[in-house]
Amino acid sequence: MTTNPNQPKIPLWRDDRFWKIAFQVIILVIVIAIISIFTINLNQNLQRSGIRFGFGFLNSTAGFAIGESIIPYQPTDPYRQVLLAGLVNTLRVMFFGIILTTIVGIVAGISYFSGNWLVRQIGLVYVEIVRNTPLLLQLLFWYGIFLQLPPVRDRLGVFNAIFLTQRGIFIPWPSSSLIWVWLGFLAIAAIASFVIWKQRTKIMVEKGVSGQPQLIALGIIALVSLLIILFGFGWEVPAIIGSENNPILRGGLRLTIEFSALLVGLVFYTAAYIAEIVRAGIQSVAKGQWEAARSLGLKSGLVMRLVVFPQALRVIIPPLNSQYLNLAKNSSLAIAVAYADLYNVANTTFNQSGRAVEVMLIIMATYLTINLIISLFMNFLNRRVQLQER
Repeated sequence: MTTNPNQPKIPLWRDDRFWKIAFQVIILVIVIAIISIFTINLNQNLQRSGIRFGFGFLNSTAGFAIGESIIPYQPTDPYRQVLLAGLVNTLRVMFFGIILTTIVGIVAGISYFSGNWLVRQIGLVYVEIVRNTPLLLQLLFWYGIFLQLPPVRDRLGVFNAIFLTQRGIFIPWPSSSLIWVWLGFLAIAAIASFVIWKQRTKIMVEKGVSGQPQLIALGIIALVSLLIILFGFGWEVPAIIGSENNPILRGGLRLTIEFSALLVGLVFYTAAYIAEIVRAGIQSVAKGQWEAARSLGLKSGLVMRLVVFPQALRVIIPPLNSQYLNLAKNSSLAIAVAYADLYNVANTTFNQSGRAVEVMLIIMATYLTINLIISLFMNFLNRRVQLQER
């Protein structure tokens, strides 16, 4: 296509391409100007207070204790160590919270389609109550419930392996020195199982065979993994020592009241929203898929597990990402139940050091990084379950 040299040029102020670029430049200049104003104002206020912006305070002695810490920490350690301890506590809540809330949410979402009237109503009541109640109120509710647990002397026991007391919840925990070896073996077994399952599915579709040898191999891997979990981990069960009037629980893992209340509150709150996401995803599957599966003689459980739920994942996973991010951010409410998470520890840190700006920047950067990692993983998972068009 050639242009006519005699054709008059479009004036600059009427050229759409110019204004598109100019508009973006103007917005960029405004944003830079606002950030510059805030930065200058911040520096001036810090100078008036005799404070110089910087993160050198992280090397100073913290001087305060925290309720619990997985990593070693003493009040004589620097601020960076106590912030790291709070971060590890936060990551522990997020990790177990995401796992448990997924399980509870899926079960509650599938309960909408149960043939049992009572199961459907329990799921409905649970979702409606939890979704219409503030999270902070629920955290305080669970905290109050756990505070009402009996002392060790009047402990509540489950199969003499799990004990609920005012000092916390004691559960069995692995004590084998080879635990990391066994975990590595289980990771390899999981990868091998995934590869074998994919191969089995492929040959069943392409060659029309039963895939029985691969199924036997999967069964052997599952049996060996189960034996390793039961006997290789060296489970240490909590036990009562001392006199009956002054009993002491030893062994296993102790979950504090604060951690338990925060975890349970976050799990049940977030799971109620995930239940609605699961329900919507299942309802998005065409009724013809249900009818076709039933016409093949599949029972309701198999229809849901093999036909409906895999297709519903394409609808479920995108909003599921948002709920995981909400759980990660809502964990900062741990301060309401006195759990030593990152925000709780950071709050004490800037109160003592006077470095509110630096500490808040650390908190914001940390939560942003965690949420970006969760989003990257969920986006990868979302691409895996989407239909691949040719």
